[in-house]
Amino acid sequence: MNGFGRIFRLSIFGESHGPCVGVVVDGCPAGIILGDDAFEADMRRRQGGARGATARREADVPIVESGVHCGRTTGAPILIRIANTDADSASYADVARVPRPGHADLVAARKFGGWNDPRGGGHFSGRLTAALVAAGVIAKHIVEPVRVRARVLEAGGRADASAAAREAARDGDSIGAIVECRASGVPLGLGEPFFDSLESQVSRLAFSLGGVRGIEFGSGFACARMRGTECNDLYLDAEGRTATNHAGGVNGGLTNGNEIVFRVAVKPTSSIAARQRTVDLETGRRVSLSVAGRHDACIGLRMPVILEAVLAVVLADFTLLDAPRARGGGAPHGARRSAPRRTGR
Repeated sequence: MNGFGRIFRLSIFGESHGPCVGVVVDGCPAGIILGDDAFEADMRRRQGGARGATARREADVPIVESGVHCGRTTGAPILIRIANTDADSASYADVARVPRPGHADLVAARKFGGWNDPRGGGHFSGRLTAALVAAGVIAKHIVEPVRVRARVLEAGGRADASAAAREAARDGDSIGAIVECRASGVPLGLGEPFFDSLESQVSRLAFSLGGVRGIEFGSGFACARMRGTECNDLYLDAEGRTATNHAGGVNGGLTNGNEIVFRVAVKPTSSIAARQRTVDLETGRRVSLSVAGRHDACIGLRMPVILEAVLAVVLADFTLLDAPRARGGGAPHGARRSAPRRTGR
């Protein structure tokens, strides 16, 4: 239910307003350097605090409870706990009775018989992405020297995403965003055909993020308006380098050696101060709702580092899955990929 991966495996736990959120990472090779400050940069990038972002202030210091000794991974499962120290549940007293439009309040209550934690969305909250970012830090070490990076392309249909978010926040509203993620230095052949294609696994993990409503690789939907002579990426050399990258770095579900490129559409935040119509589940009557509390006007502004974690985790899993095959040989034309590195930064 809450697991991902075959070799590099994740299990996310916690609730938005519970004691903590966290992740168990299994299958990480031994010997990777993971010092006390390894998580700091990426965790800071995920935090709120900017205008248009939530006013919730969490320290977001990952505590590694197991799997690391003397600054290096041991090969045992790694348990990372991130404390919730700035939760305020007062604004969620009526959520179980009056569900927020666009959020998981109603469907979660029906699925779990009302026993779900409704505070801040509980296990359905974006707060849990803190745990995913922590796992992404480990994954980035495994896939070195591959470089993964992401950025916001637009928010609310505007290039000035921060200004658009501030305006939405002023109006008690929210906006969506388009975020692009890229990975360079990726070797050929990571992935599997059909059900475990690289696109399938990236999409699966990306759609675990509640705000993601769409994804495209390379030129994506624009390919539907092209001819084959325009869309086909022409080869420049025997290593697979191409003149264009409409495929987004993937052919047949496998990485082709070019840069991986994908974009996601992030919906506007569901919790907004502007009044909306919903239903009182006890009376069955339609009522007006204004969501108080601390919420992002644009969750897309915090999405880049989360998407980096998504792609890094998928690449780490495929890298470790391919390692025995690489050591066993059999690559055509003498080309052979080396086993994954056992040390980090």
